[in-house]
Amino acid sequence: MPQARLQVPRISDAIASSLERRILEGSLKPGDRLPPERELAADLGVSRPSLREAIQKLASKGMVQSRQGGGTYVTDRLESTFFDPWRDMLGAHPNLREDLLEFRRMLEGQAAEWAAERATDADLERLEKAFAALGRAFAENDLDQRSACDIAFHQAVSEASHNALIGHLAAAMLRLMQDNIRLNLGELRAVPGAADVLQNQHQALFDAIREHRPAAARAAAQTHIDFVQETLAQSLRSVARRESAARRLGTDFSSTPTID
Repeated sequence: MPQARLQVPRISDAIASSLERRILEGSLKPGDRLPPERELAADLGVSRPSLREAIQKLASKGMVQSRQGGGTYVTDRLESTFFDPWRDMLGAHPNLREDLLEFRRMLEGQAAEWAAERATDADLERLEKAFAALGRAFAENDLDQRSACDIAFHQAVSEASHNALIGHLAAAMLRLMQDNIRLNLGELRAVPGAADVLQNQHQALFDAIREHRPAAARAAAQTHIDFVQETLAQSLRSVARRESAARRLGTDFSSTPTID
């Protein structure tokens, strides 16, 4: 009876798998440029021809792409496949924002719980830096910086959960909500004490993860989202009132239109 041949994996397949794993875990993020070929080959301990073949395999999957002017970059394929259709839907159906916040509450609550259980020293160091940057942005009262740092902090929490799907779904969801996050923070600037509430909520979340208290981390994340959800509702009501007032100012009620 003939012996079955042992299937030996190709070196390029092993390299592609290693790079793909880095993309999945978030070590390589969308927009990141891969190190120069010579440097990356030395880092992985492989030949440059094998590395080129591996990168071609990733390019065929849409995971990386070469850009004019040189360099190979990680694409956002894992996030854009979720982001693109929902961005259009949210634009056409604003009521979906409530559903998105409910989903965010579920996702970030679980992410925070797992982050408190699984966060490594490197994760906690990243979280500490993200939290410090968020504090500086609030102190400087820079709305764009606040929004960017808020997203970066919550993304760091999601990636500390060490669940690849949560990390990439959270990234796509936060991109979807970027305008809403900026809107919320803008509205909150006019609310006395609101900035302190937000910072206290972020502090509670960070402390619970740092102290490895999963239940407290989940509760802190969900409390924060509940606050955001109520703020969004108040913001939408405020916008509706302002638009209504503007229409009344610009409308002449001295004559009533004739109904044919």
